[in-house]
Amino acid sequence: MGEQGKVLIRVLVNGGGGVDQVTLRKTSGYDRLDQAALETVKQWRFVPARRGEHTVSAWVVIPVSFSLEG
Repeated sequence: MGEQGKVLIRVLVNGGGGVDQVTLRKTSGYDRLDQAALETVKQWRFVPARRGEHTVSAWVVIPVSFSLEG
Protein backbone atom coordinates (compact mmCIF):
# COMPACT_ATOMS: atom_id res chain seq x y z
CA MET A 1 0.00 0.00 0.00
CA GLY A 2 3.06 2.24 0.13
CA GLU A 3 2.22 3.70 3.53
CA GLN A 4 5.10 4.89 5.68
CA GLY A 5 5.65 7.54 8.30
CA LYS A 6 6.48 8.32 11.90
CA VAL A 7 3.97 8.22 14.77
CA LEU A 8 4.56 9.86 18.15
CA ILE A 9 2.78 8.08 21.01
CA ARG A 10 2.45 9.63 24.49
CA VAL A 11 2.45 6.90 27.15
CA LEU A 12 1.73 6.99 30.88
CA VAL A 13 3.96 4.29 32.39
CA ASN A 14 2.83 3.19 35.86
CA GLY A 15 5.09 2.30 38.77
CA GLY A 16 4.96 -1.37 37.82
CA GLY A 17 6.21 -0.75 34.29
CA GLY A 18 2.82 -1.27 32.64
CA VAL A 19 0.94 1.14 30.39
CA ASP A 20 -1.93 3.08 31.96
CA GLN A 21 -2.75 5.42 29.06
CA VAL A 22 -1.72 5.94 25.45
CA THR A 23 -2.54 8.92 23.27
CA LEU A 24 -1.60 9.91 19.76
CA ARG A 25 0.68 12.93 19.90
CA LYS A 26 1.52 13.13 16.18
CA THR A 27 -0.04 11.19 13.35
CA SER A 28 1.82 9.47 10.54
CA GLY A 29 -0.88 10.63 8.17
CA TYR A 30 -2.27 7.10 7.90
CA ASP A 31 -4.93 5.85 10.32
CA ARG A 32 -3.86 2.22 9.85
CA LEU A 33 -0.28 2.98 10.96
CA ASP A 34 -1.44 5.17 13.86
CA GLN A 35 -3.73 2.43 15.20
CA ALA A 36 -1.07 -0.26 14.80
CA ALA A 37 1.39 1.84 16.81
CA LEU A 38 -1.16 2.54 19.56
CA GLU A 39 -2.17 -1.11 19.89
CA THR A 40 1.45 -2.31 19.92
CA VAL A 41 2.69 0.16 22.53
CA LYS A 42 -0.24 -0.72 24.83
CA GLN A 43 1.28 -4.20 25.19
CA TRP A 44 4.84 -3.08 25.98
CA ARG A 45 6.50 -3.26 29.40
CA PHE A 46 8.80 -0.48 30.56
CA VAL A 47 11.38 0.13 33.26
CA PRO A 48 9.44 2.55 35.47
CA ALA A 49 10.73 5.94 36.54
CA ARG A 50 12.15 6.22 40.04
CA ARG A 51 12.01 8.89 42.70
CA GLY A 52 14.62 7.88 45.23
CA GLU A 53 14.01 4.20 45.97
CA HIS A 54 10.36 4.24 44.85
CA THR A 55 8.97 3.67 41.38
CA VAL A 56 6.55 6.32 40.12
CA SER A 57 4.24 6.88 37.17
CA ALA A 58 5.64 9.06 34.38
CA TRP A 59 4.75 10.23 30.88
CA VAL A 60 7.07 9.37 27.98
CA VAL A 61 6.89 10.02 24.23
CA ILE A 62 7.67 7.03 22.01
CA PRO A 63 8.47 7.47 18.30
CA VAL A 64 7.34 4.58 16.09
CA SER A 65 8.63 4.61 12.51
CA PHE A 66 7.14 2.69 9.62
CA SER A 67 9.33 2.52 6.54
CA LEU A 68 9.49 0.52 3.37
CA GLU A 69 12.81 -0.95 2.33
CA GLY A 70 14.03 -2.06 -1.05
